[in-house]
Amino acid sequence: MKNVVITGTSRGIGFELAKLFANNGYQVLALSRNTKPINNLKLSNINALPLDLSSKADIGAVTHFVQSEWKKVDIIIHNAGMLVNKPFEDLSYEDFLKVYQVNVFGVAMLTQKLIPFLNKNSHVITISSMGGIQGGMKFPGLAAYSSAKGAIITLSELLAEEYKNSGISFNVLALGAVQTEMLEEAFPGYQASLSAIEMAEYIYDFALTGNKYYNGKVLQVSNSTP
Repeated sequence: MKNVVITGTSRGIGFELAKLFANNGYQVLALSRNTKPINNLKLSNINALPLDLSSKADIGAVTHFVQSEWKKVDIIIHNAGMLVNKPFEDLSYEDFLKVYQVNVFGVAMLTQKLIPFLNKNSHVITISSMGGIQGGMKFPGLAAYSSAKGAIITLSELLAEEYKNSGISFNVLALGAVQTEMLEEAFPGYQASLSAIEMAEYIYDFALTGNKYYNGKVLQVSNSTP
């Protein structure tokens, strides 16, 4: 029985991922600010905990749960994200800090706290964006978001190197357009060709098998622009 930790599970891809893993018999720890959508599923193998990735206390609660209930973690999917869409000259220090706290600092801290529970063949997947790919197309208004998504790519590559002798794999999926609430926030009215459930199915399969073929890699998962 594999234990799977997923962040950003209140909506979109994260919500669909939690359902996929649970419906296929995995134990799921679903983390998000709003736990009501997951709790409403009433699935016995999903535990939902409130998580603000900028909160040390919340991250501590996750660690306590894993230590007391699971003892080990097989898969982590860093799916939660924070997006601020503003012209660069209007972005405040607080805007940058908020975006980086969720998209970078929180990912780093949660990973750090869960490292002791990972084992050989554990797989850590970070969901980034095509906007974070160096040399990729960039879009006005997403300076904080895209630069943060670039930062977690580098973080994942570094962790793959640092833990390569442990058997733990770290990979990044840089997503293109998926029809989610976050896409609507960034590009109002844009219609993506992929739904949240379709992308969740891809990530699900990659989480289970991708570490057999990849470590420290960034896979661009996009059939369109953005």
